[in-house]
Amino acid sequence: MEETAMEPESVDMSGRGPYIGVSDAWETVTAALVSPGGPTSEQGLSNSLVLLCCQGLSPLLGSWLLETLQMRLSSSVVPEFWSGLEQPENELEERGRAWVLLTAFRTLLDRLEPFLSGLQQLGMWQEERRGGLCGPGARALKERAFTTIRALLLFSPAPILQERVHEFYSRSFSVYMNREGSGSSGGGGEDVEGAEPPDVPEGGACSGCGVPTQQCWCQEALEQLQELSCTLSKLQLLEWVSSEAITSILHKLIEQRMEQLCRGEYERSFLLEFQKWLELVLGWLSKVFTGEKDRDVDPVPETPSIPGVQAGQPISPVLKQWRCHLHQFFCRIYVNMRIEELFSIIRDFPESKPAIEDLKFCLERTNQRQQLLTSLKSAFESRLLHPGVHTSDILFVYISAIKALRELDPSMVILQVACEPIRKYLRTREDTVRQIVAGLTGDAEGCTDLASELSRGDPVTLEMQDSDEEATDPEDWTPDPTDAVNGKLGSKRRSSDIISLLVSIYGSKDIFIDGYRGVLADRLLQQLNYNTAREIRNVELLKLRFGEAHMNYCEVMLKDMVDSRRINSYIREEESKLGVEEQPPLPLSAIILSSEFWPTLKEEKLELPPIVCQAMEAYTHRYEKLKAMRTLSWKPHLGSVVLDVELEDQTLTDLSVTPIQAAIILHFQDQSCWSLEELSVKLGAPKELVHRKLALWQQLGVLREEAAGCYRVMERGSSKEKVERGVMLIDSDEERDSNTATQSEQREEKLQLFWVYIQAMLTNLDNMTLERIHAMLRMFVSSGPVVPEIDINELEAFLQKKVREHQLILSSGAFRLPKRN
Repeated sequence: MEETAMEPESVDMSGRGPYIGVSDAWETVTAALVSPGGPTSEQGLSNSLVLLCCQGLSPLLGSWLLETLQMRLSSSVVPEFWSGLEQPENELEERGRAWVLLTAFRTLLDRLEPFLSGLQQLGMWQEERRGGLCGPGARALKERAFTTIRALLLFSPAPILQERVHEFYSRSFSVYMNREGSGSSGGGGEDVEGAEPPDVPEGGACSGCGVPTQQCWCQEALEQLQELSCTLSKLQLLEWVSSEAITSILHKLIEQRMEQLCRGEYERSFLLEFQKWLELVLGWLSKVFTGEKDRDVDPVPETPSIPGVQAGQPISPVLKQWRCHLHQFFCRIYVNMRIEELFSIIRDFPESKPAIEDLKFCLERTNQRQQLLTSLKSAFESRLLHPGVHTSDILFVYISAIKALRELDPSMVILQVACEPIRKYLRTREDTVRQIVAGLTGDAEGCTDLASELSRGDPVTLEMQDSDEEATDPEDWTPDPTDAVNGKLGSKRRSSDIISLLVSIYGSKDIFIDGYRGVLADRLLQQLNYNTAREIRNVELLKLRFGEAHMNYCEVMLKDMVDSRRINSYIREEESKLGVEEQPPLPLSAIILSSEFWPTLKEEKLELPPIVCQAMEAYTHRYEKLKAMRTLSWKPHLGSVVLDVELEDQTLTDLSVTPIQAAIILHFQDQSCWSLEELSVKLGAPKELVHRKLALWQQLGVLREEAAGCYRVMERGSSKEKVERGVMLIDSDEERDSNTATQSEQREEKLQLFWVYIQAMLTNLDNMTLERIHAMLRMFVSSGPVVPEIDINELEAFLQKKVREHQLILSSGAFRLPKRN
């Protein structure tokens, strides 16, 4: 009924037929869309819509309007925008360029406003189904329009747009931060439109806009920022135009601020300070995206953040994305910078603990563990692991790395992977064990970490040992990070104890016990008062660490010192009862060693003067009377001699020298001039050694070297000559060389013990593989300080050496003895 009533009305309205009526209806509707507020009545508009719907033309309205928009954009709007933007840059100052940018977008909005209003009106008619009109609605129509605008305007933008936008936002950021920073110490985004500019010295430049204070345009810049944000938001171009420039500005500022504040500064945390600064930056971003605030405003979720920073305030999704982006970028840049400085941070630990804690926080939020591992390993290899670095310095950095990296990564995976080159390199150093032991006993200069760790008394656990605790709690198992080394132990079985990690470099406690026995022997043999209180304490602490069974030999060494003191007291008491003629020519004290329990001592040939030999024979005779069935085998090159040297013009008293130095000066008592060759023959020692030991007496002004390698006693000499000699000559014995053989010498000697067993096995079994030899040695040869446990790699190197010396033959992977003719 409604359609029949409308048809005659349409015919009456036109008076010229239905097709003429459709044309008029189309003009009426399109005019109402493009130019609202015209003379058309609401009733006439409704009738026109009904007619177009009846003719099936209503879907064409949206397409026509969008096509008209596209044509208008292409023909005039877009060219006008770019021509307005590309004004001569050299004719404008920054303030003028900002006005040109704002005017260009303002003009663009004015040109597009009729079409956007028409699409909005058409969408509302569709949603209201006015006149039977149907369609996607205002939102969908405007989305299609904005897509068209972006496609035509930004498909191939001129570089000048980003240059102007970058300059505009840089200046607005400077103005905002200058004003906001002057009013608070780092607060959030307070409204600053009515704020007074900060005090600037008269005649100076404004720190916000960079021009003289009389021409300051900070307030104008903030107003332009707000207007531009609203304009771009209405065109839905805000993120498309602004994001690249804002990202570039903020990234550069974060990097610059981090370089200024954090580079080389490890002793304080910067996270909270940067978090407050980033919240201030978000205040500026809220001004930039002011048009986006009205869309889906939600409270900030309580994500893990830095303590002390409030959250939960309403914020738009756009700002939430920017906050996450800035935090992520800050963490990534901070991690990059600290990775470059990680070697120095480790070296300065624990003073650098705040930097480690900040790095841990940021590393958990980025995927940069592999980058850290690669960089740290490279830094260790280039700056630490080369012959120019002393072993004690390498150990110092390694101990600091253990402390710092277990703070950074409790799973110890970073420590395990990054420090593996250090562990491998330390195995190649001859003095590694001795340096570690010196640190344990407090003898290493400037290294008290190991001594304090030893005093804790925790038992040493090597990484290859099983952990009962982990086996009893399978439900608490957690997987290692993906960068963990395959085949290594889990985090619960991975020791974080410093001493255990040092011991695990070699994988055996026996090596360290042997090293400690060498250090203990040196300390005991260099003492003259038999005071062993410090050594007893160290041995007791080491027993807690390594077990009593491993320290039995050290206890025997300490007992030898106690027995030696008692025997010396007894012999001196016996000597005091003798007459003057029966007294020994020299007072003599001895340290009596149980040779099977002490490490191998250095062997040097030395023939002492007869007077000393007589004193030693007398001491041996009295010892044999005290200890039946036992005798003494003297080490004449070891020990210390205290003597006085009397010259015509001076007397040197209480000189503590080595036996060979004492023997040299005693020979000059009988003869005032000796050649180097004569002294070498008399002492039974190499000329090089004698020449080196003579340096002490030359330095003290007792002897003088003359022509042809002869040395003469200086009974008289000026103090000037003595001072000059003291400056020129250096006594190498002041360094107190070790009395025991080096680690490699001791190891080589002990490996010879296995050679006897290997020869016997190959004689009986003809040929054997490396694995079988190693298995039988472990089965039949008891290990201990005298007969050490041998590693299969060490055994292979030893057998290969015998092959090169033609004492073994290797054929088809089996070793055999060569046939004798």
